[in-house]
Amino acid sequence: MRTKYCGQLRLSHVGQQVTLCGWVNRRRDLGSLIFIDMRDREGIVQVFFDPDRADALKLASELRNEFCIQVTGTVRARDEKNINRDMATGEIEVLASSLTIINRADVLPLDSNHVNTEEARLKYRYLDLRRPEMAQRLKTRAKITSLVRRFMDDHGFLDIETPMLTKATPEGARDYLVPSRVHKGKFYALPQSPQLFKQLLMMSGFDRYYQIVKCFRDEDLRADRQPEFTQIDVETSFMTAPQVREVMEALVRHLWLEVKGVDLGDFPVMTFAEAERRYGSDKPDLRNPMELTDVADLLKSVEFAVFAGPANVPKGRVAALRVPGGASLTRKQIDEYGNFVKIYGAKGLAYIKVNERAKGLEGINSPVAKFLNAEIIEAILERTGAQDGDMIFFGADNKKIVADAMGALRLKVGKDLGLTDESKWAPLWGYRLPDV
Repeated sequence: MRTKYCGQLRLSHVGQQVTLCGWVNRRRDLGSLIFIDMRDREGIVQVFFDPDRADALKLASELRNEFCIQVTGTVRARDEKNINRDMATGEIEVLASSLTIINRADVLPLDSNHVNTEEARLKYRYLDLRRPEMAQRLKTRAKITSLVRRFMDDHGFLDIETPMLTKATPEGARDYLVPSRVHKGKFYALPQSPQLFKQLLMMSGFDRYYQIVKCFRDEDLRADRQPEFTQIDVETSFMTAPQVREVMEALVRHLWLEVKGVDLGDFPVMTFAEAERRYGSDKPDLRNPMELTDVADLLKSVEFAVFAGPANVPKGRVAALRVPGGASLTRKQIDEYGNFVKIYGAKGLAYIKVNERAKGLEGINSPVAKFLNAEIIEAILERTGAQDGDMIFFGADNKKIVADAMGALRLKVGKDLGLTDESKWAPLWGYRLPDV
């Protein structure tokens, strides 16, 4: 029925007769001329009907948004003044010679040319998927799947399917159960992961296995949780941890380069303990340049129990967070951050504003300065790398509370002050899980 997709047409097709199938995205009736934007999964192209093809023009007058149609016509270049730089097909248009209305459409509950509510989009998902941005996401997903399969095949991995109806085993969530028709009162479980099966495959000698597999977890929806999801499942034998990291890193770098055009470079590697210590999280956002700095050894002898207490016990910690340019924060903002860290168990938030470091005590502003001498303050400024105009926040408590509170504060301040470069990609390999 079609010879080309709408979104594939370019100047190289000028003069060719093409047949297109798709939907009316928009219609403009100028009386003697009718223009439509015709849409399919590959994009949009402008089609126009003129009086020289009277039958097609008459039928085109009946078109409305979302009519499903077939158009045959000739590709021609647009005049320079009519080129649309915002469209991939903006340099050409199709002069229609014939039109077939495959299916008419009533007024639909979704309008692809206007903003629709999330509730309506989910209710009429099949209509929402007609939108170019949604179609592009599905195409990107399909491309990723193809790239993964090709990469894994090239690296000696076998794509092996594992059973979907299986036995319930202890996992991280509840199982979805499927009643057995043959064995009354008994149930199958849908897999939360193919864990047991891939281990059996290793025992069988299939040392490099992968599968793009559906998994099911009966748990509440969250930002990183959903009942049904797809994962790239991998298992190997006779490989060291660094070798596994090397292959998986190469896969991720390959995907980002092919799909996003981004070279991620070599991934930094650090232990989970180091990540917690430096960033307050085992999954730190490295786009944020701020780090936590331990200063407990500098504060053991101060006459300020909030600092001295945690500084003198093995499970305690005093950490400083230098905020570049943070001295401009108002008292109201500082108080808001103080209330914010209390969500994570912290009792409050001490700080030092660095106005002019060279002036020593006179160059700072801090409610805790009276408990610290000039030597200690200078040592803190030196260790944190503080400069004029910076702010230093302190967390003092047990190690977990300090990590949770200061890690969350680091993320919030980074976003609030624009310190986090959200245009960047910053992957990280974490290893050596801490003892529970």
